Amino acid sequence: MDAVPDNPWFSWDYLSRNSEEVLAQLTTHVSLTLQALLIALAIAFPLAILARRVPALAGPILGVSSVMYTIPSFALFALLAPFTGIGRTTVLIGLVMYALLVLVRNILLGLKGVDRDVVDAATGVGYTPRRMLWEVEMPLALPSIIAGARIAAVSTVALVTVGVVVGYGGLGQLMFRGLQSDYRAQIMTATLLCVALALVLDLLIVVLGRALQPWARRRSA
Repeated sequence: MDAVPDNPWFSWDYLSRNSEEVLAQLTTHVSLTLQALLIALAIAFPLAILARRVPALAGPILGVSSVMYTIPSFALFALLAPFTGIGRTTVLIGLVMYALLVLVRNILLGLKGVDRDVVDAATGVGYTPRRMLWEVEMPLALPSIIAGARIAAVSTVALVTVGVVVGYGGLGQLMFRGLQSDYRAQIMTATLLCVALALVLDLLIVVLGRALQPWARRRSA
């Protein structure tokens, strides 16, 4: 009887022999994640501010975002493909759509949670609406915004892998090929890198949040 070939889950040999491909897919994964988050934030901020300023629009804005979020990821990428093609653009649009609900909701909740006494006091000393937004409301809404960004970042890292359905899934490409060929080391390497990327990104957002809230550090001290 022929010996069963060794097929370990953890293999440094696999990583050393395929380091270029692994690094390329990791770079793609990081690039897609960061681009999606930045674009989603750029869209979410004005939408949340609009919903705060015009309460009648809050329901429709959150409703449309919720509908997009309920579409299964495989189905969403497949639905976008006929219009945006196979590849990066389709994946990026899908990732932005999924991140929007979390970001818009958290930014809006943060703005709504600002103490009215603080707003009234700022109005009393002559703050304009624009200055009120950026110097009073946004800083006080930061904890909620940072929480939303953390959730969006971790979920985006996971969803990038699903982009393999349209041929652009970053580390998902390695997972998919590993599952097809039962190459355990390939599957585990891609999985661990996804987990590590999510943890690192989450930590960076936490550090950024603390840097943007020096008053919170002084209060805890």
